[in-house]
Amino acid sequence: MVNGILMRSTNAAILLVLALTACAPADTEAERDRDSAGESSPEAASALDVPTWAEDAIWYQIFVERFRNGDPTNDPTLGDIEGSWPHMQPEGWEPTPWGWDWYRQEPWAEATGENIFFTLQLRRYGGDLQGVLDRLDYLEELGVTAIYLNPINDAPSLHKYDARNYRHVDRNFGPDPEGDAALMAAEDPNDPATWGWTSADSLFLALVKEVHSRGMKIILDYSWNHTGIEFWAWRDVVENQAESPYADWYEIERFDDPATADANEFAYSGWAGVRELPEWKKVGRPEGVRSGAVPGNLVPEVRELAFAVTRRWLDPNGDGDPSDGVDGFRLDVAEIVPLDFWREYRRVVREVNPEAYLVGEVWWEEWPETMFDPAPWLQGDVFDAVMNYRWYEPTRRFFATTRPYLSASGYVAALDSIERGIPEAHLRAMMNLTGSHDSPRFATSIYNRGRYKHEVNPRENPRYRIDRPDERTREIQEMILVQQFTWPGAPHIWYGDEVRMWGADDPDPRKPMVWDDLTYESEVADPLGRPRVSDQVAPDESFREFYRRLIALRKAHARLFAEGEVTWLEVHDPNRVLAYGRRLADERAIVAFNASEDPQALAVPAAGDGWREVFASDSGITWSIEADTLRTHLSPLAARIWLRD
Repeated sequence: MVNGILMRSTNAAILLVLALTACAPADTEAERDRDSAGESSPEAASALDVPTWAEDAIWYQIFVERFRNGDPTNDPTLGDIEGSWPHMQPEGWEPTPWGWDWYRQEPWAEATGENIFFTLQLRRYGGDLQGVLDRLDYLEELGVTAIYLNPINDAPSLHKYDARNYRHVDRNFGPDPEGDAALMAAEDPNDPATWGWTSADSLFLALVKEVHSRGMKIILDYSWNHTGIEFWAWRDVVENQAESPYADWYEIERFDDPATADANEFAYSGWAGVRELPEWKKVGRPEGVRSGAVPGNLVPEVRELAFAVTRRWLDPNGDGDPSDGVDGFRLDVAEIVPLDFWREYRRVVREVNPEAYLVGEVWWEEWPETMFDPAPWLQGDVFDAVMNYRWYEPTRRFFATTRPYLSASGYVAALDSIERGIPEAHLRAMMNLTGSHDSPRFATSIYNRGRYKHEVNPRENPRYRIDRPDERTREIQEMILVQQFTWPGAPHIWYGDEVRMWGADDPDPRKPMVWDDLTYESEVADPLGRPRVSDQVAPDESFREFYRRLIALRKAHARLFAEGEVTWLEVHDPNRVLAYGRRLADERAIVAFNASEDPQALAVPAAGDGWREVFASDSGITWSIEADTLRTHLSPLAARIWLRD
C-alpha cells in the first residue's frame, strides 16, 4: 500500500532500508501451505467482491450490556445469569447502578468475601437494545456509518460469547424476558422450522430497520468455535455423555464412565482452557494443530446449524430480499476455526447478501513476535477484512514511544510489512481500531508506556496506571487519530473512547458508557486498596468534537483517504517527524506529525496552487508554499493536515 517513498536525507534512507529488512517477517508456515496447495494469490483474486461500502465505513462498536439501559423492566435476575463464571448466587444480588464507582464493591459483593476482580464478573448494569435505539441520534451526529454489536445471542454472561442458543437475541435485551424464555423452551433448537420470533428478536429487527433508514450498516458478532455450558446441545452431552446425539459435535477427550466413582473423568476442550466455553469439534485438521490458517471443518450438523442462524439474520423474512437483515458479521477467534468452514461460510453468506461484510478476529499478542499473518484469510475466499490490531500496535509504539520503541523509519517499515501479501481491496476494508472489548481503553493504553498486551491490568502489574490519563496522553491520542482517519482502512471507535473513557484490560474496558445526562460517582476506590486521588467521571465533550471533526473530514474526502496513493514525504528519525501525501486524481493531501517533545521545522513537496490547512491539533502556526514546497513549524506532539482539491 505504500506506493512511493521520498526521503529527505541519505541517513534516513539508510535507516529505512535497515528497518524494512529487520521488520519484514519470514514467510509463515500458513503461507507456504497455501502456496503449495495452489490456493488463490493476490493476482488470482483480481475480481474481489469486498463490499465497497466497507472502505467508507466509520465503525462504532457497542457492548450492549454496557451501552445504555433503555428499559429497566428487563434487567437481569440471578436466574438469567446462572451458568456464567464465577457461578455464584450472592444473597442480595441486583444490577449495579449505572454511575457506580467502578472499583467499589456493592454490598452483595462485599458479603461474598471475594476480591473486586472476582465480583466484577458478576456485575450486570442492564444495558439493552432499547438503549441502543434511544442513542442512534448520538451516533448519527458523531458521524458513525456502521455499527458493530458484540454478541447479542441469548447467553448468561455479560459478554455473550457463551451462547445458550444462537438463534435468538438475549432475553434481557428485549421487553419480555420471561415470555421469550418460554418461547425458546417450546422450540426444537435443532429444527429451524420451529423457530419463532421473540420480543427481543423483534426489537432487534426494529433496530436494524431504524439503522438502515439512517443510511447506516449494522453487523453481528458470532463465535462458531464454541458455545456456553448452558447451550442446549452441551447440556444434553453432559447429561447423556457418549449416548447423546450431540456427542460428536464437541471436542470431547474422555466421557464419564458410570462404572467408576471418578467425578473428573469427563474431559473436553474449552476455548483457551476455559471450561465454560466448550469447543466445537474440528474434523480434517492436521493432528496437533489448534490454530492458524489450516484446512479442516466443523462437523456437518454444526455447520448446518451455523448456516441456518446466519441466514436467519441476513434475511429475516426469508423472501430473498436481505434489506431487512444485518449487513454482515464479525467472527470471533477466527484463527481457531479451520479454513474450509470459513470458505463455505462465505459462500453461504454471499448467496443471501452479496454485499455482506465479513471481518475476522485474527489475534496476536505482540507485534511481530507471536501474531498470525492475516494474509491467508484475506485472499478473496474467506474474509473481507480483519480487526486490524496490527495497525495499532506499531502506531502506538511510534507515537507514544512505548516499548519496544519504534523510530520514524521503523514505523514506516512496520506499516509496509503488515500490508505485505494483502490485496488492496482488503486493505481498504480493514477495521483499523485503537481499542476494543479485548484491550485496554485507548487513553489508558497510551497513558501506560509498557508493552501493548503484557501486564496491562493492576492485578498482574500493580504499577499499571488506572487513573484519569493526563493531557500529554490526550495530545498523543490526537496524533494517532489523525493518522487513523487519513490512512487506508476503515476507522473504528470502541464505545466511549470518543469521550475519553479510561480503563485497563478486561474487564475494565467494559465500563458503562459515560453519558452527559447521567450522574456518576467519582472514581475513588482502588482495586488493591491503595490511596487514590479522586477522578471525576464525565464525558469529555471537546474530545468528542475532535472525533466529530475528523470523521467529517474523512467523509468529505472519502475517496482520497480510502483509495488514494500514499507517498512518504518526510521520515526523520532524530526529530521524530513524519509526513505523507495522499493522492487521487487531482486531489491531494499532506498529513504531518511531530512526535517529539520539541518544536520542529517541516519542509515537504507541495506542487500546485490552492493548498489550505484543514485540520490541526495545535493552533496559531503559520505556514507557506514557496517554490512548490510547504514550509512550517510543528508544535510538540502535534498533527496537521493540508488539502488541495
